[in-house]
Amino acid sequence: MTLKTLPEHKTAQIDAICALAPVIPVLTFDSAAEALPIAEALVEGGLPVLEVTLRTEAALDAIQLLADKLPEARVGAGTIANPAQYKAACEAGARFIVTPGSTRELLDTGIDSDIPLLPGIQTISEMMEGLQRGYRRFKFFPASIAGGPGALKAYAGPFPDVRFCPTGGIRLESADDYLSLDNVMCVGGSWLTPADLIARQDWNAIRDLARMTVDRLSA
Repeated sequence: MTLKTLPEHKTAQIDAICALAPVIPVLTFDSAAEALPIAEALVEGGLPVLEVTLRTEAALDAIQLLADKLPEARVGAGTIANPAQYKAACEAGARFIVTPGSTRELLDTGIDSDIPLLPGIQTISEMMEGLQRGYRRFKFFPASIAGGPGALKAYAGPFPDVRFCPTGGIRLESADDYLSLDNVMCVGGSWLTPADLIARQDWNAIRDLARMTVDRLSA
């Protein structure tokens, strides 16, 4: 059976997105109404790439709202588990797609879609399945319990052309351990939107946390 192969320009699209900031905030919204002020604060703080997870019923509405009201942001959809969700997120306005793991159906959908895919992997075997289809950029998830920086450093030996966005269990204090590796493009993190700041609607504090994060990780 002939495998579909990812066009090279889609790798370049993912590279361009991941080059915009050292961290991609991973966001889970309970309502679409809270999405805009949080996203605006993160963008003002220097983090223009946002991953909205499809973990709540509000996710697609939030993506559509941000796509309409915050065009300067690169809003993607995460926790995409099947082609139907991939299609729905694209229709809502997502500019990139992130999956927690990889299936043949999702990899093929990413090849066919105009919206680029960053497929999730945890093992060498999953990564090799993606490599067979031309993927060379992956989300490494859940990073903190799948081997952390040590695993990614080991991956660099046999797979020098592969680059990662590790996500899962990463905090500001550990982000540098990943970003210091040549095969890490950026990291994904949920620490930028603490529940207490959201409860207080302290958008300025979220902006300041984003700005501090960018300054620390870009130094």
